Amino acid sequence: MTGTYAPRAAVQARPAADSAVLDVVVPVYNEEADLGPCVRRLHAHLTAHFPYPFRITVADNASVDGTPAVARALADELPEVGVLRLDEKGRGRALRAAWSASPAPVLAYMDVDLSTDLAALLPLVAPLISGHSDLAIGTRLARTSRVVRGAKREVISRGYNLLLRGALAARFSDAQCGFKAIRADVAAELLPLVRDTGWFFDTELLVLAQRAGLRIHEVPVDWVDDPDSRVDIVATALADLRGIGRLGRALVTGALPLAQLRAQLGRGPLPAPPAQVPFGLPRQLARFAAVGVASTLAYLLLFLLARGPLGAQPANLLALLLTAVANTAANRRLTFGVTGRRHAGRHHLQGLLAFALGLALTSGSLAVLHATTAPNRGLELTVLVAANLAATALRFLLLRLAMHHRP
Repeated sequence: MTGTYAPRAAVQARPAADSAVLDVVVPVYNEEADLGPCVRRLHAHLTAHFPYPFRITVADNASVDGTPAVARALADELPEVGVLRLDEKGRGRALRAAWSASPAPVLAYMDVDLSTDLAALLPLVAPLISGHSDLAIGTRLARTSRVVRGAKREVISRGYNLLLRGALAARFSDAQCGFKAIRADVAAELLPLVRDTGWFFDTELLVLAQRAGLRIHEVPVDWVDDPDSRVDIVATALADLRGIGRLGRALVTGALPLAQLRAQLGRGPLPAPPAQVPFGLPRQLARFAAVGVASTLAYLLLFLLARGPLGAQPANLLALLLTAVANTAANRRLTFGVTGRRHAGRHHLQGLLAFALGLALTSGSLAVLHATTAPNRGLELTVLVAANLAATALRFLLLRLAMHHRP
C-alpha cells in the first residue's frame, strides 16, 4: 500500500543509535523556552525507568524563533536525541514525517509541555513492545485518571469525544490527549491514508485503526493543563469538524481500503470454543434475555388463545410446553453456542425439567390466585409474568449447567 505524501524534511543533527526500541517524538513550534527542560526531563526519565534502548526526536514545525538552535544543542548534548526540521507547520505533518523516518519498532509522541505524567509512558508502550496491542493512547477521561484543567477545556474535550462516538462510532475514549504510541509496522500502513496534517491527525489515525480491526490500548493518565497553551481552540474546533465531515464521507462512500487493511493488519477472529466451553456470562445473559422475551410473548399469546376453550390450567400447560421446547432449542444454539445433535436429547430433557419447575410455579400461582379471589384476565397475566420471571432464572441456571456439562 502506497501513499502520495513525501515529507520535505531532513535530519539536521546526529540521530540516536538505530537499535532503539522506542522513538519518542516531540513536535514543537516556537518552543525555545520549554524545549530544553522538556527534553532533559524526558531523557532523564527514560534513562532511569525505561528498560530498552530509546531515542528522542524533536520534530520542529518550521519554527521561526530560537527553537532550531535549542534542538541542535540538545542533540549535541544528549546522544539519544535527534532533530527533524520541517519546512511547513502542522503537528500531524511533523508526526508523519518523524514516524516515517524512524527505524524504531515502536513510535510515540508527547506534547512539549509534558502535561501528562511520564510515569504512564512505560504502561503506554509496553503492550506494543510485547505485541499485545497495535496502538496506545493516554486517556484523561477514564475514571482513574486525575486531571487538573479548567471547566471550558473539560467541556470541550468531553463534547468532542461524544461527537466522535456519535458521528464516527469511535470506541476510544480520548482522541485529543497528546500522549500516544503506535507500532511502526502499523504506522507504515496507516500513515499514507491519513490526510490531516494538523490537530485532527490523531483522530483520523485512531478511527482508521479501529475500523481496520486493530487493538487500541488505553492508559489512564495524570494530566495537568498547561496555562500557557497556544492552541487556538476555535480554529482547532472548526478544523476538527471539517475533518469529521471529510472522514465520515470517506467511510460512507467506501473511499478508504478498510477491507484490505482489516485483512492485512486486523486481528483474526477467535477460534471457535469447544462445545463444553461457555461464552462469557454477560453475553449469555443478554442472549438468554432476548430469547426469554420472545418466549414469554409467545407463551402469553398461546395462553390467551387457549384460555377460552380449555380453561386456565390446561391453557397454561399447553402454552408452557410448546414455548419450553422452542426456548430450549433457541438457547442451545443462540445463547450457549451448541450446534449439532450431540447431547441434544439430554439438553431437551434438562429443558423439560426446567419446564416442570416453571409449570409448578405458574400453576401454583394460578391455583393460589383462584383460591383467594375471582381474577380478571389482566390480573392472571400479571401473576403469570411474575411467576415466569422466577421460572426463567431457574431455566437459565439449569440450561447453563446442562450445556456445559462435561461427559
